[in-house]
Amino acid sequence: MITEGFFQLVDLKKRSDIHYARKIWHMTSVFAMFLAYVYMPPTVSFVTLVVAWLMFVPFDFFRHRYPALNDIAVHAFKPIMRQSEVKKLAGTTFLLTGVLIVYVLFPRPVVALTLLFLAFADPIASYFGILYGKDKIFGHKSIQGFMAAFFVCMALTMAFLLYHNILTDRVVVVSLLAGLVGAFAELIPIGKLDDNLTLPLMSATGLSILFYFFGFFANVG
Repeated sequence: MITEGFFQLVDLKKRSDIHYARKIWHMTSVFAMFLAYVYMPPTVSFVTLVVAWLMFVPFDFFRHRYPALNDIAVHAFKPIMRQSEVKKLAGTTFLLTGVLIVYVLFPRPVVALTLLFLAFADPIASYFGILYGKDKIFGHKSIQGFMAAFFVCMALTMAFLLYHNILTDRVVVVSLLAGLVGAFAELIPIGKLDDNLTLPLMSATGLSILFYFFGFFANVG
């Protein structure tokens, strides 16, 4: 029988570790979601996302009920798994759930930009927070990580707007505000919810309000 102590023998990274493999996996997989969302037909990309959710999320729940299944999961996902995820749901479960909710509820431009925020702002903010985050704000969140998320989200928004030739006369102001939206979405905790879930939901909500205020949807529609 596999005991709880067995999992202690597996050398997994902690949240306080840089964990390069996890960050690279996060950026490439979410960016792949962005590319699929933008370039695939909407129905196909939605079905692909639902299939991914159905393949991973039920498995993530079931592995906690069956130690042998959890053993397989821990060894299979060891390069990108955290120690805390041995006994808890994986970040991917929250990420896929958050992306699926955003996909259903929000307009396409908001979803696309939210996926970019999720792909790059979260891992980059974590990287700078771990290395240079001396000034803590909420738990492990720091001013340094917040600023990294702000600059990443601002740059992504500016590139997105310029590429689509939308709001070019207000691109600096909108990008600065969108940077704050993304940075606060990455920073502010909501109870004990995983930030892979809260970041896309908060980003999409904030971007929708911001774009509506500046007439973005009138320009694209």
